[in-house]
Amino acid sequence: MNTQSSRACPGVPRNLFSYRKYWANRFGIAPFLPMSRAEMDELGWDSCDIILVTGDAYIDHPSFGMALVGRLLEAQGFRVGIISQPDWLSAKDFRTLGRPNLFFGVTAGNMDSMVNRYTADRKPRSDDAYTPNGEPNKRPDRAVVVYAQRCREAFPGANVVIGSIEASLRRIAHYDYWSDKVRRSVLPDSKADLLIFGSAERAVVELAHRLAAGERIADIRDLRGTAFMVARGWLPDSGWAEIDSSAVDTPGPLVRHPDPYAMTAEIGKEAACGAPPASPQARQGEARAQVIRVEFQSHQRMPRLDRARTAIRLPAYEQVAADPVLYAHASRTFHIESNPGNARALIQAHGERDVWLNPPPIPLSTPEMDGVFAAPFQRRPHPSYGEAKIPAFEMIRFSVNIMRGCFGGCTFCSITEHEGRIIQSRSEQSILHEIEEIRDKTPGFTGVISDLGGPTANMYRLACKDPTIESSCRRLSCVFPGICENLNTDHTPLVQLYRKARALPGVKKVLISSGLRYDLAVRDPQYVKELVTHHVGGYLKIAPEHTEDGPLAHMMKPGMGSYDQFKAMFEKFSKEAGKEQYLIPYFIAAHPGTTDEDMLNLALWLKRNGFRLDQVQTFLPTPMAIATAMYHTRRNPLKKVGRASETVETVRTGRQRRLHKAFLRYHDPNNWPLLREALRQMGRADLIGSGKKQLIPAFQPPGTGLAARVARDPQAQRRPTASAATRMPRSAAATRKR
Repeated sequence: MNTQSSRACPGVPRNLFSYRKYWANRFGIAPFLPMSRAEMDELGWDSCDIILVTGDAYIDHPSFGMALVGRLLEAQGFRVGIISQPDWLSAKDFRTLGRPNLFFGVTAGNMDSMVNRYTADRKPRSDDAYTPNGEPNKRPDRAVVVYAQRCREAFPGANVVIGSIEASLRRIAHYDYWSDKVRRSVLPDSKADLLIFGSAERAVVELAHRLAAGERIADIRDLRGTAFMVARGWLPDSGWAEIDSSAVDTPGPLVRHPDPYAMTAEIGKEAACGAPPASPQARQGEARAQVIRVEFQSHQRMPRLDRARTAIRLPAYEQVAADPVLYAHASRTFHIESNPGNARALIQAHGERDVWLNPPPIPLSTPEMDGVFAAPFQRRPHPSYGEAKIPAFEMIRFSVNIMRGCFGGCTFCSITEHEGRIIQSRSEQSILHEIEEIRDKTPGFTGVISDLGGPTANMYRLACKDPTIESSCRRLSCVFPGICENLNTDHTPLVQLYRKARALPGVKKVLISSGLRYDLAVRDPQYVKELVTHHVGGYLKIAPEHTEDGPLAHMMKPGMGSYDQFKAMFEKFSKEAGKEQYLIPYFIAAHPGTTDEDMLNLALWLKRNGFRLDQVQTFLPTPMAIATAMYHTRRNPLKKVGRASETVETVRTGRQRRLHKAFLRYHDPNNWPLLREALRQMGRADLIGSGKKQLIPAFQPPGTGLAARVARDPQAQRRPTASAATRMPRSAAATRKR
């Protein structure tokens, strides 16, 4: 079997479907991936090759990660079982399907378990959209760690591989909002053999075939998109170099570097990379970097290191946990090394061991994407759930995912860290075939496709005009501070797809429900007209996120000029189509870089434009996001980080977070007491009154405000209306919070 590594030829990865199928392919396709021994017996299996453990209910649909990965592995010939939402208090449920021949694949599910279980105010959620009947508490906190440990307990010595968005966003040391501290990589906590981050298809397929061919998982160290623990100072072989980026630049005496134009020189690894010598302990490991010997002539320059054989050492876990500046520096370095075309391996010490991260996976081609989505999905929940309703399935069962990835780079979003910036699109034929599958096989279909989208609805087939430029680019966003001149913004393929989709027999309407990038849309009026005329169901959701330049710059979002331009187009084309349609804007409260004055200006904008928002979003710091680094460190990783770097306004106290949220719902009487107090403190009492240009009235309706809060929570009356922290100087408040 050809098991050529994906690292060996990073520019031309092996096709996902070129492997010789595993011998168990003779058992054929399972109606559903088995969740019990009885189902395995019906299929004639004596064991599973791979067992996937997930915190979600098992829905055999391509929108759910474990079904997608499970069916892909089945297509490779492997016998795949599912353990869904096991009781984590013992190892009993983890023994249900026996010991896997190759590995356990562990995931928290489609969502991070902490985001799934807690609100932005750290309060437990009352339901779980990925559980039958929305029942809560069917998964533990930090599910990846708990599930991996239970797999080890159930079958000591079995290979354990962790993945999904929860593992991806915790692959290095990260700030954890729920415990308000920096936590270690999930690898040492879970004791997993391997972590697969990002879109897992390439890594998981190659891993399965190599394990099946007899390789030890401890020897598989060259898979892109994987992370693992190694001895401190380990490097793959003598040809590798390590660049030390574990410190920030600080003022001090100039250091004389070796003369690169000397006639001859013998330069050690660290000197060649411009880094200080490592300690003796750091030189220990399974393999050591050899001295790089370079013969210089007077006309030569210092040789450039091979990026494919260079690793960057980030500040250690212990350093970033103790020093916010180093945390921000590590975050910046991590995100700069995220383009699969030029990313280098990353190393981060955790105690006496290193977490090693290989570069991100090479994106799938369109034929590979088509192959992944062509699996024989049943497109419904496993029969064991009976008539129970699973909210997440009800939401997406008539929708189609047409692409993945996002080059927007919004700092508060985790899509880029997980799926990457390069758009991976399916073909028209693949998408239209799935619509026909929905029409013919999904119960309850009435002719309406609820969405053709993905992370962003209108990035389908958009890419850099030059693949060479794309592979070398280190920008974090293709559309901020403006749309890159090298980005193709032609929406014609998407317009053609829309037209063909709604022309299919039995399809009455195709709606677009995914978020829309309106700064891209206005570049192509034809697309806006097509969208508004045929694919809006009365309301279209878009996300300006804010109106003020300060917050928008820290979010990497466009200014309101693009919104105004899109709004004018939307209204013009709606009128031409004879339709009454409305834009529904989304905004974020309490984002890093946002002041009270910014939120006040946003509230005044909402009132001027007649918006009364029902649902608002408070910033939730998710692991590894750039905005999370801003929140934790009060530094801006979008710029070079140093000890004297500018600080970022952060909203951390409960009262100020409530205030920013209250500004978004200025029309709610329950928020008026808090807003009145804040407006007076801000010197804007002129906005209190009943005039058209005033924000809130001076009177308080009965049964609202503090009285309503006390009725809901008797302890509220005893709490001060303004916390002491908000009245302190900023540095004192921050110190007390830590």
